[in-house]
Amino acid sequence: MTFKERYLAGEIEFEGIDDYIADWNESDDLRTLREYLGLNAEEEDVWIDESDEALKALLDRQRG
Repeated sequence: MTFKERYLAGEIEFEGIDDYIADWNESDDLRTLREYLGLNAEEEDVWIDESDEALKALLDRQRG
């Protein structure tokens, strides 16, 4: 499961994104970081252009 899937399901805290980033950096995975995390282009833009907090707020609005 991707970070986004697990976060939206309530399985992990938002800070778990750091572990996913570290795992991606140490892997041979050919996906982009955005794909590895399960983010769409809008979510990636918010994360890069604004902040971790802005991404968290965007994802929190999607939680069930």
